[in-house]
Amino acid sequence: YEKLEDILKEFGKVNSVGKSFGVCKLSLDDLDLDFSLPRIDSKISVGHRGFNIKIESDIDFITATSRRDFTINSIGYDIKNQKILDPYNGVQDLKNKTLKIVDKKTFAEDPLRLLRAMQFCARFELRCDKTLISICQEMIINNMLNELSKERIYEEFKKLFLKAQRQSIGLNFLNKINGLDYFNELQMNSKLWTKTLNSIDNFSANKTDNNKTNITISLALLCYEINKDKTKSFLDKLIGRENLFKNIYSFQHIARYIQNRDDKLLYTIAKDIDTKGLALFLQALNICNKTMNKIKPIIHGKDILTCGIQPSKEFSDILNYTYKAQIDKKFKNKKEALTWLKNYLRS
Repeated sequence: YEKLEDILKEFGKVNSVGKSFGVCKLSLDDLDLDFSLPRIDSKISVGHRGFNIKIESDIDFITATSRRDFTINSIGYDIKNQKILDPYNGVQDLKNKTLKIVDKKTFAEDPLRLLRAMQFCARFELRCDKTLISICQEMIINNMLNELSKERIYEEFKKLFLKAQRQSIGLNFLNKINGLDYFNELQMNSKLWTKTLNSIDNFSANKTDNNKTNITISLALLCYEINKDKTKSFLDKLIGRENLFKNIYSFQHIARYIQNRDDKLLYTIAKDIDTKGLALFLQALNICNKTMNKIKPIIHGKDILTCGIQPSKEFSDILNYTYKAQIDKKFKNKKEALTWLKNYLRS
């Protein structure tokens, strides 16, 4: 391992976080590359890390790849002889758009592979074969997801949210293998489930360049049809950051207040919200975007300056009061707003 590490350091930044698994990570330009030494894994305890790892540099390719999860991840390339190595027919499975496992025994030993199947089938729009589904169902019955840390679970959901164009494929797979027995907060009738998946797929086509915003919106949509207590319980299984909770709740509350035409409550929550992200959230739910006009302030600091008021600590108070007047429907457009503002400042 150390020899590999020294060689790779000549090309870029090396991360040895996977050393216990015989994996060395190299950052090269805009690429993140994993170099994995041949190894043999032996299950010794519960969890994703409950393995005894033994690096075996001399084992053949077929043996080395027998521990891989899916056939499409067991494809290699012989640089010396310039040929594809495909002992488990992964190339054909890719052509058939099918996700298959390499080995029943080794697959069932690692609970993380349940969630890897979820995000893989969604990212590459693959059909999961019957053996994969059956084994995953058995793993759910055996409560194997309980062995995973919330950080590991969150990483797989992140890949689903950020890399899949049809997240519904992965979530439907999770439902099919009875994964909602673990994520029981997401259990709902078929009509609401379909509505939830449609809204998530709607958003997938309009993702932003900000990963945090994309994750926030995806989670907010996934939990939109369940109550706050269930939302909190589900999020607790994935993450523990209150600031992300707050943004998710805010998006959900605003959407509900808009539908209930409750402008007063809308004002109290929407004041400091990410309006771009909110617009995408509402669009995914097919809530009319005209409602964004209620949220975007008509009056800004530059408008106060045109009224002859110099920048001061009072600016914030003036903007807050003006925005409240907008929510109270004291004016409807820019022209009316400027007239109202001038009268307010005179008083």
